[in-house]
Amino acid sequence: MIIVRAPFRISFFGGGTDYPVWYEKHGGEVLGTSIDKYSYISCRYLPPFFEHKYRVVYSAIELTNQINEIDHPSVRECLRFLGLKEGVEVHYDGDLPARSGMGSSSSFTVALLRALFALKKIEINKQELALKAIHVEQDLIGESVGSQDQTLASFGGLNHIKFGANRTIDVRPLPISWEKQKDLQ
Repeated sequence: MIIVRAPFRISFFGGGTDYPVWYEKHGGEVLGTSIDKYSYISCRYLPPFFEHKYRVVYSAIELTNQINEIDHPSVRECLRFLGLKEGVEVHYDGDLPARSGMGSSSSFTVALLRALFALKKIEINKQELALKAIHVEQDLIGESVGSQDQTLASFGGLNHIKFGANRTIDVRPLPISWEKQKDLQ
C-alpha cells in the first residue's frame, strides 16, 4: 500500500498570471506557500477476487469494472493517463473540505499521481509531477484552472514561481528558517 500527502496552498501575489492563456504570451509570476494541511491518498493494487476492479473512496464510494465508469474526474483521468490495467483501490482524506479556496483539487491530483507513480515503482521529481498534474487538470479533465496550485502542491514550501511559453515552470524556493521550512512540508 502506498500512502502519500500533498499540501494545500496560500497565494500571495500573481493570481491570474498562472493561466496558460496569459503566461504563454506574457509570462506569469506567483508568490505562494504551502501550509500544514494536506490531501492524503492511499492506494494499492486490488486483489483479483473482488467483483469490481476499481474502488474509489472519497465523499462517495465508487465500485466499477472500467476506468470510464469512474465518476471522479481526477481519479478517472489519472488512471487512464498512467495506463493502469490492474485493479486499483484509492482512498482520499483531506484536512480541509473541497472548495476551500486553497487548491484542494490540485493537491488531490498531485497526491494521486505521486501515489500511482510509486505504485508502478516509477520515480518522479517535483517538476515532472507538477507538469503532469497540470496536464491532467487542464488538458484531460478540461478544467479552467491555473498552474500555481499543482506547482505549490508538488514543491511545498515558500516559492517564487515563473511561468513561461511552452508551459515552462521555474520554481525558486525562498529562504526561510529551518524550523519554519520543516513545518511547511
